[in-house]
Amino acid sequence: MLTIVQMNYEIHPRIPVLAIAALLDYLIGDPWSWLHPVQVMGWFIQHYTQHCFKHFATPQALRIAGVGLAIALILGSGSVGWLILYAAHLIHPVLGLATESILLASCLAGRSLRAAAEQVLQPLLSGDLEAARSQLSRYVGRDTATLSEAEILRAVLETVTENATDGSMAPLFYGILGAFLPIGSVPLALAYKAASTLDSMVGYREAPYTHIGWFSARLEDGLTWLPCRLTVLTLALLSRRPRQVWQLCQRDAPQDPSPNAGWSECAYAAVLGVQVGGTNQYKGITKHKPLLGNPTRPITAAVIAQATQLTRRNILIWLGIAIATLQILHTQGS
Repeated sequence: MLTIVQMNYEIHPRIPVLAIAALLDYLIGDPWSWLHPVQVMGWFIQHYTQHCFKHFATPQALRIAGVGLAIALILGSGSVGWLILYAAHLIHPVLGLATESILLASCLAGRSLRAAAEQVLQPLLSGDLEAARSQLSRYVGRDTATLSEAEILRAVLETVTENATDGSMAPLFYGILGAFLPIGSVPLALAYKAASTLDSMVGYREAPYTHIGWFSARLEDGLTWLPCRLTVLTLALLSRRPRQVWQLCQRDAPQDPSPNAGWSECAYAAVLGVQVGGTNQYKGITKHKPLLGNPTRPITAAVIAQATQLTRRNILIWLGIAIATLQILHTQGS
């Protein structure tokens, strides 16, 4: 008797969301005319902190308020995202898929990082140093008015490589993690985005955010730790010199005060054969950042383009592994 085995080729329902979101981020990014989740988060953070500064004077009270801010915004962002998707799927499955994909794409910043780099590099390559400095000031906290061409290039590379982790890879990591859980990709990705936004707005050691932002800064460091190390590992494997890249990161990255930014920047620098870090000025105050990597070659526009290409390859590798694993589990469970 002949037995015919029929294979189940049904696609896991979370796979289209991951694929469409990554494609939207690559092709479109964040349209300026659309309300972005980060804008809503930023509005809430700004008004909350202003209220706290008016009514709380002691460090202890501000620390407690900072814990409340982080918990409320992170849980609130994830919960609101889940409710929006629940309502969209009730209306129509296609609307649910579209909404889920758009919301997840809004958490990724791959195209935004590339666009930011291009907006600085275009006037720089045409010889307009003043315009390049002006564009750069929109994306970095350091003083840009007197930066040389080499310093501008270093600043762009540092911005692209530091934010590759917390802007692209970490949100993608939590989006992928959510795809394996009942909650889904969007709530976890939005929750991480809330933590990242908190860190960028209040996670400073300087006044007035010293106390209200301490919890947000430490929480974001903890949430970013694993995706950052996985990013470093992926970059090391892509370089085909994994031991050399890892050793260089172990040598230089711990010198950076940030537990994640130094590792991210150093990994890219090691793969690209350049050195980042050095002296910067912030509101007229000179600060020295540790040197990361070896200056085997100078930082150029081509090097920055290679850095953004590395991030794209990282994203594709993580997506490929996630999609393949989801489909295998789905097929086995059917």
